[in-house]
Amino acid sequence: MSGHSKWHSIKHKKGAADARRGKVFTRVIKELTVAARLGGGDPASNPRLRTVIADAKAVNMPAENIQRAIRRGTGEEPGVAYEEVTYEGYGPGGAAVIAETLTDNRNRTVSEIRHLFSKHGGNLGETNSVAWMFEKKGYVVVGKQSADEEALMAAVLDAGADDMRDDEDTWEVVSPPSQLQAVLEAVKTLDIEPDVAKVAMLPQNYVKLEGKTAQQMVKLMDALDELDDIRQVWSNFDIEEKEIEASLA
Repeated sequence: MSGHSKWHSIKHKKGAADARRGKVFTRVIKELTVAARLGGGDPASNPRLRTVIADAKAVNMPAENIQRAIRRGTGEEPGVAYEEVTYEGYGPGGAAVIAETLTDNRNRTVSEIRHLFSKHGGNLGETNSVAWMFEKKGYVVVGKQSADEEALMAAVLDAGADDMRDDEDTWEVVSPPSQLQAVLEAVKTLDIEPDVAKVAMLPQNYVKLEGKTAQQMVKLMDALDELDDIRQVWSNFDIEEKEIEASLA
């Protein structure tokens, strides 16, 4: 399992990730608004919006909240205009970091992110300073207890997936971003609810971190993830699970 995947999994188990219901709703509302603004308010013709609506339902967001966010995105109701901005940099030990944001104030967001990089032993870089180390892919994670390997592999490959990887307790299904929705639907036809289904920035290689450097990296990731404007954070660090658990304790 990659360091980033282990970090996210351990945070989720500890209840630290998405612990505040209001914060989860805020992030999903931003996603709904941007998806509707960019692709229209009809989920049938807007795959991104369709995916975010599924995410909203998964966290039990009321239907009216979902529709209101969509109407704000299409301009049918007044509301804050969010834009997607991606920041790149290096964390402790030279690990690459990509922070995807949805913001209504670029100056505030970049100031907060630069401060956190500096505080935790990293530095904010220029556009494309680390993006070349990652590949944008559709990414679906399925628990092994939920799936028959052969049936799952046949379904996802037929739906356009590039690969299905053995990752200890889970299967990681990787596809072109354009095929994510088709792969997700193929998984669900097997009566499987995936643990993760999103467009991800997957590292092409990893940087091994240990000791104090590893602890600093986990704290940087945790601090970035807690910012209200953060949508997703990606990194290519590789840290032992016990060190991640100790840093998040």
